[in-house]
Amino acid sequence: MRSIVVGGVAAAVMSGLSFVASASDQKPPEANKPEVAIASEGRIGNKWMLAVDKLAMPQYPDGYAKEARDVCIALGYEIAPDGSTSGYRVLKQWNSQTQAIEPVDGFWANFANAGVDAVSQWKFKPRPEVTAPQPVFTVATLTWQTRQDTNPATLRGKCRIDDLAVFLRNDGQVRGLNDHLIERTSRAREDRVQRYAGTPKNQPNMTPGTPIKP
Repeated sequence: MRSIVVGGVAAAVMSGLSFVASASDQKPPEANKPEVAIASEGRIGNKWMLAVDKLAMPQYPDGYAKEARDVCIALGYEIAPDGSTSGYRVLKQWNSQTQAIEPVDGFWANFANAGVDAVSQWKFKPRPEVTAPQPVFTVATLTWQTRQDTNPATLRGKCRIDDLAVFLRNDGQVRGLNDHLIERTSRAREDRVQRYAGTPKNQPNMTPGTPIKP
């Protein structure tokens, strides 16, 4: 299995930038159901803090390392009031060989599941001054770097979403966040390994925005 470099994830996730309901971080309207706020990457720092010593990083899926493709995905996820993560969605994806096009069948599903396997282990806790934590949907830019001459910032830039609320609105996904409560899944480690390995539960030919099913 090839080693990977996941650049800047912890810093981006827990940036101290303010989490406010501005033009770029708005709550989508939904009359009768709890709303899930939207926060761009790095915009949760004044509401949430890490509850673990370090963030789990995704591994390069078996069977693809020999091609030495650099890969990135923008993985959307919800932080629940208890600090767990769920509601995973691939929002953008890119590889150095075929860009957003899937180079081989099952490629995107396996990288998505590798990302979910890591992010599902992330745990947050509300900051001490936050007495009633609310769910928030945010995004992590995950990268798998195989080439030594690749600039990590350039690779991240292929999938980085600067304004998540605008991206979701333009992509028609805001309503989907609050049409129903995003299901909170508790995955056993065995299930994550099965998805990672490409069992029938994987979703081939994954397209951005598709919720990743348990």
